[in-house]
Amino acid sequence: MNMMKVIVVPMHPEGRKFVAIFAAITAALWLVWEPLFWMGVGMTVWCYYFFRDPVRSVAQKPGLILSPADGVVSLITKKVPPVEMLLGDKPLTRVSVFMNVFNCHVNRAPMAGEVIAITYHHGKFVNASLDKASEHNERNSITIEAADKTRIGVTQIAGLVARRIVCFTKLGNGLSVGERFGLIRFGSRLDVFLPEGIEPAVGLGQTAVAGETILAHLGGINEEWPIQSV
Repeated sequence: MNMMKVIVVPMHPEGRKFVAIFAAITAALWLVWEPLFWMGVGMTVWCYYFFRDPVRSVAQKPGLILSPADGVVSLITKKVPPVEMLLGDKPLTRVSVFMNVFNCHVNRAPMAGEVIAITYHHGKFVNASLDKASEHNERNSITIEAADKTRIGVTQIAGLVARRIVCFTKLGNGLSVGERFGLIRFGSRLDVFLPEGIEPAVGLGQTAVAGETILAHLGGINEEWPIQSV
């Protein structure tokens, strides 16, 4: 094992300016008081790891829906999706993954397909672990349609500390499973609306890893599938 790859994790470009700001403040603190300088060093390292973008081993078998985020499965409920997500008017299973400030915040596509809808909503910044956050918080919703017309919805939800949702993809773009499509700064949540009749393969409190943890199976379960590092 190459230990440098374990310790020195790649950082997403979105984090560069934040790490630079933390580092500049830390350098200034050296002139003020040495203990503050070392606190600044710790915060700079934390900022670097917050924006880390590790390589993931993404299963390539059709029919798998993967977690779009690192975190904990905080809610599994039945909800009628917002009309703008183009997912119909029936209640669907919604799986929520809550990210704290120590999780990796790079978001990955849970399924391969075309982006057929993107809707951004301004809103509040209540605790993202609460159910009402999906309706009241600032959020960005994306609908992905697979080649067989199966659709899923993914919503990036800002949290109590988060103040910036970043979406890298655009309407009409194609996404591969596990592909990076967005990022939320400093604590947040992602919701996934599963297709009608599909039950989750995860449970409440389970730790999820973006691009690796299987949220649901659209077809039969097969334990053998190709893996791609992305």
